[in-house]
Amino acid sequence: MEALTKNLVVISFDCLAANDYELIKTLPNFQRIFREGSYVQNVETIYPSLTYPCHTTIVTGNYPIKHGIINNTLLQPGVASPDWNWYRSAIKGTTLYDEANKANLTTAALLWPVTGRAKGITYNLPEIFANRPWQNQIMVSLFSGTPGYQWELNQRFGHIRNGLNQPELDDFVLESAIHTIKTKSTNILMAHFTDLDTKRHHFGAFSEEAKQAILRHDVRLGRIIETLEECGLYEETTIVILGDHAALDENRAVSLNVLLREKGLIEVNKKGKLTSWDAYCKTCDGSAYIYVNNPNDSDTLRNVEKMLKELVINPDSGIEQYMTGMQAGKRGADSRCAFMIEASQGFYFIEDYEGRYMKQVTREDVLSNKKYMLACHGYSPDKPNYKTFFMAAGKGIRKNVTVPSMKLVDIGPTLAFLLGLHLGDTDGEVIHPLLQTETDNIGGL
Repeated sequence: MEALTKNLVVISFDCLAANDYELIKTLPNFQRIFREGSYVQNVETIYPSLTYPCHTTIVTGNYPIKHGIINNTLLQPGVASPDWNWYRSAIKGTTLYDEANKANLTTAALLWPVTGRAKGITYNLPEIFANRPWQNQIMVSLFSGTPGYQWELNQRFGHIRNGLNQPELDDFVLESAIHTIKTKSTNILMAHFTDLDTKRHHFGAFSEEAKQAILRHDVRLGRIIETLEECGLYEETTIVILGDHAALDENRAVSLNVLLREKGLIEVNKKGKLTSWDAYCKTCDGSAYIYVNNPNDSDTLRNVEKMLKELVINPDSGIEQYMTGMQAGKRGADSRCAFMIEASQGFYFIEDYEGRYMKQVTREDVLSNKKYMLACHGYSPDKPNYKTFFMAAGKGIRKNVTVPSMKLVDIGPTLAFLLGLHLGDTDGEVIHPLLQTETDNIGGL
C-alpha cells in the first residue's frame, strides 16, 4: 500500500470537543488548518470515554474490549492511588507505532498514554507518574521510556515544569515537541496535551479557565506549524489535531461502594482499611463497572442487581441506567464486569466506601482533593452534546472537506492508511473522504 505521507504530526488536545468549534474557528492557527485542510464535525468517542482507553483506541482502531485498556486505572480495591494502565504490554494486538517500526519509520511520543516501555517507539517520553511515596518521578519516567532522549529533554526544558501542574506541563511538552522536530528527523510525532482537560475538571466544562486553555492550545499549534516551516518540513507533513472525548459539568459525587459496604459486600477493619470484597464499584467517572469477586456467586449478583433496579427508578440516586457485563461488552466496554452503570446528568462516581453515598462538590473540594471535579468524562457516547473533534491538513489531506461524522475507532485505520500501513482487522474504517486520491492530484476534484 503506497503511503500518502511519510511525515505525520498527531496533536492530541485532550478533551477538545465538537462544542468547541465556535471558539476555535475564530483562532488564527486553528483557522489556518481549517483553511488548508478538512475536518469532521462530530466524532463519536468510546465507552467508557476515558483518556487511556481513548488514546489506545486512536492508535489501534479498536474498542476497549478488543485492545484491552478498559479503564484508566487498574482494579485494586481499597488502594488509595491505584496504578494506571501505563505500559504498552497491557495493549492487545498491534498499534500504529508498532507497524511504523516494522516499516523502519522513526517515531516519537510525548506523554502519549499507555506507551510505557513501548519497544516500537524510537523516542519515547511516556505519560507515567510516581504514585508511591518511595518512587522518584524522573527515575520512573526514565525506566519506562527512552532514557537518553528523556534526559536530554529534562536537561533542556525541565525547568519549565511545575510538577504535573498545567499549563506548565503542556509548555514542557511543546518545547520538547519543537526540539524533536528540529533534531530527530521523525516520521511520526505524537504529542498529548492535557491543559484543557485539567482546567475542565477543575473549573467546569465551559469555564473561563477552559477557554483560556483553548487559547493557549492555539498558540501551541502555531509554534508547531512555525517550526515545521522553519525546518522546511511543512509542505511534506500531515498535521492531525484531535480530541479523545468531551466533558460534562457535574457537581455531585456518588459512592456506590458505601451501599455495597452497608449490605455486607465490602468489609473493612477498625482502621477503615478494606479487607475483603464480594462486590466493588470501579469508577470510570461518568460511568462505573461493578465487579463481583466470585462471578459464580449468584446470591451476590442477585443482591447487587436488586439494589441497582431500586436506584435506577429513584431520580435522586444519580444513576441513570445499568447494564449487564454482556451488554457492556457489546458496547465495547469490559464484558468481565458484572454490571456497568451510567451516571445521570450532573453526577459522577468515586470509589469511597466510607462516608456518605452522595456528596455535593464545591470548588473548595476540588482544590483540596484530586478525586473531586466540576466536570468529567467517562460517560456513554450517547450522551447529548458529547462528541469530540478531528481535523487534518497537509500532505495527503483534501482541502475544504467537511465530514459530518466519524468514530474514534476510525482514526487509527485512517492514520495508518496515510502512512501506507495496515492495522489489521480493526473495529474502525478508513475515512476516505478526508484523503487525497490520484484524481485529486490531477484536478479531478
